[in-house]
Amino acid sequence: MSQDSQSLAARLRERFPDAAVTITGARDEVTLELAADQWLDSARALRDDFGFEQLTDLAGIDYLGWGVDEWDTNASSEGFSRGVEGNGPGRFKWGQAPSGAAAAPERRFAAVVHLISYQHNQRLRLRAFAADDSLPVLDSLTGIWAGANWFEREAFDLYGIVFRGHPDLRRLLTDYGFIGHPFRKDFPLIGNVEVRYDAQKQRVVYEPVSIEPRVLVPRVIRDDSRYETAADEAAARQPAAGEVKQ
Repeated sequence: MSQDSQSLAARLRERFPDAAVTITGARDEVTLELAADQWLDSARALRDDFGFEQLTDLAGIDYLGWGVDEWDTNASSEGFSRGVEGNGPGRFKWGQAPSGAAAAPERRFAAVVHLISYQHNQRLRLRAFAADDSLPVLDSLTGIWAGANWFEREAFDLYGIVFRGHPDLRRLLTDYGFIGHPFRKDFPLIGNVEVRYDAQKQRVVYEPVSIEPRVLVPRVIRDDSRYETAADEAAARQPAAGEVKQ
């Protein structure tokens, strides 16, 4: 663990005693997790007192279904066999979750910010969970780092996180009149509507989606697992010493 990361973490713990400070990863990345009501004041202190003069990224996160797989893929020398359990977010309305589905997390929506201090050559990850999952709200950081403007609009558009105090909180990536937030884990994977050109009306029309839901499982290839499995299976087929093969 690097001395710089330890020193920064110690200063953060002293300055923000109610926050959680962790050091993780191969590069000793420091993360400061704050309560939603401390988000704005703490960010200002990080800029003014700790020298984090630039915000390089801000992103929304939906922790619904966090750490839960919806399929089990077993590799063999003869190919891939797949067992799919449709219990993951996006396969059903969360209020109608089937038995066996992952439980809703205690806190669902969060914003994560990456900061950099050029004068101290340090980086910091900042995270806060919204207090209310039904209407996730966090204070806007645009008054501290102007570069947060479009990042917050993106998080609002894709996750529905409202940034209080943002000067122009509008959708950024979705189409006009789009309903919902497509990066939420419970947003239907096939969407809600489809568009086509109607020759009679001579315009594009929106209709409820007509395609059938499908579960697409990515093909997972692990490092040399095919060869290791094949070798094990071949060895299992060889007769033991002194044994006569039938």
